[in-house]
Amino acid sequence: MSPAPPVHRGSRPVAVVSFAQTQHVRREANRNEVELLMPVIKEVFANIGITKDDVGFICSGSTDYLVGGPFSFVAALDAVGVWPPRRESHVEMDAAWALFEAWVLLQEGEIDAALVYGFGKSSMGDLAKILALQLDPYVMAPLWPDPVSLAALQARALIDAGKASERAIAEVAARSRRSALANPKAQVADDWSVDDLMAEEYVVNPLRRHALPPLTDGAAAVVLATEERAFEWVERPAFITGIDHRVETHALGARDLTVSPSTTKAASVAGAAAGGIDVAELHAPFAHQELILREALGLPDSVDVNPSGGPLAANPIMSAGLIRIGEAAARIMAGEATRALAHATSGPLLQQNLVAVLEGT
Repeated sequence: MSPAPPVHRGSRPVAVVSFAQTQHVRREANRNEVELLMPVIKEVFANIGITKDDVGFICSGSTDYLVGGPFSFVAALDAVGVWPPRRESHVEMDAAWALFEAWVLLQEGEIDAALVYGFGKSSMGDLAKILALQLDPYVMAPLWPDPVSLAALQARALIDAGKASERAIAEVAARSRRSALANPKAQVADDWSVDDLMAEEYVVNPLRRHALPPLTDGAAAVVLATEERAFEWVERPAFITGIDHRVETHALGARDLTVSPSTTKAASVAGAAAGGIDVAELHAPFAHQELILREALGLPDSVDVNPSGGPLAANPIMSAGLIRIGEAAARIMAGEATRALAHATSGPLLQQNLVAVLEGT
């Protein structure tokens, strides 16, 4: 028997101490990205009674392809206010990976708190074309396949392999959007029966409208703090006891799309296999992907999956993964969970996956 892999815990305990997000909408026509972020940054600081002067590092996640210009994230710093100059970084992907960068820096001991945020307005561009640019540039990208068609290929492979059914996919969507009724920030929330959802027309066979994520404009922010600071600012911090991310091959044809080995590996390194998970927030933009992730993570039926509604309720580009971490942490800080798992994905069809395990004291 091979030894268990080491858990990626870090040398300093680091916790999520505050989380805020926008009211997610299909189209934010009246505010630019800075104006979208400003109330979120204000709220995430006000939650714990601090200011920007209390954080030693700022890291963001966004994409210039939405704006159509380079270094658009620099302008977004106006939402924080960076005079005098501050230590800052950016990732061209979901802000969950910005959180990972901030977590790594906190391990070095130079700072004791960090601000992480992500933002994006899907309404600004044609996502079908924009997201095709992340595909293999020699074979896939020149064909301009849209994300829904690719997801439909994955769903068909899952069904043909006997791992899912169209009804099982509808059950995921029905449960997720019913859960979203309790989430005031959700964009899509309803209480439709599985039979009602199954009566919908196909968008791309075998996927119906309910299996697709909404197009969303939105933003989110998180404050991370070391143990000493965390207990100063919040009664019950959500400590990140393990975190890791892994990536699979860029070539979709070289992958088995019905499984997610990168998620399994990240979860193992993050310590999720220890069990005892109360809540799991999974970044599964398409309903069938939740079934893949459940298997990859080995989650039992007792785990409350996506009580926020997940990305089927709101899927703001570049922050939906960070929101999964924030939602999981919020339940720990509120005393509603003891041990939670958060998952984020980036790239086509679950190509890159991040898993974090969070625990309360």
